Amino acid sequence: MTLQSLRFGLFLGALLTLSGCSLLPEKAPSTLYRLPAANVTSHTGAATHPTRLGIATPEAGHLLSSNRIVVFPEGNVVNVYEGARWHEDAPDMLQAQLIAGLQQRKLFANVGSDRLPHDLQLLSELRHFQSEYDTTPPSINLQLDVQLVGRDQRLVASTSFAVRERSASADIPDVVSAFGRATDQLTDHLANWLAANATD
Repeated sequence: MTLQSLRFGLFLGALLTLSGCSLLPEKAPSTLYRLPAANVTSHTGAATHPTRLGIATPEAGHLLSSNRIVVFPEGNVVNVYEGARWHEDAPDMLQAQLIAGLQQRKLFANVGSDRLPHDLQLLSELRHFQSEYDTTPPSINLQLDVQLVGRDQRLVASTSFAVRERSASADIPDVVSAFGRATDQLTDHLANWLAANATD
């Protein structure tokens, strides 16, 4: 090694170890989004079912179990929105939204996480939760497979819900709003199904 190359190596090492300095460009922070609050007209009167419903966090595949906002831009291409993320992982966020929506409907004596005492439990798998450019602006594709089980894990009923909601534009805030409307529709369908299938 020549003296010149040795000096260059020492100089480069000093640059890399300087506090607060980097040779790589800094990545811009992502904007965090939450689903709009559940848009439900509150019900009054006694609960339809005097039982406690526990809602488990939906199961999901690797891509949907993160806080990335998934988009299918064309054909079989799968991507995520750059510079935008959910404020928490999508299954946790959907669980909280379903709990809030069903609490407002007062269908059960109590609705909460399945970590709390419950008489019935709602298990689910999130199959789709993405924006799709089937046309422009994109639409939201939401699919949730659900099972209602008793305290002994006996299957009471099962079904699958599929919802599509068109975004007002391709802008991310409008896409997020469409995710919120799709989730409200899902909660409506789920509430009607629970009302017909829940047993004390």
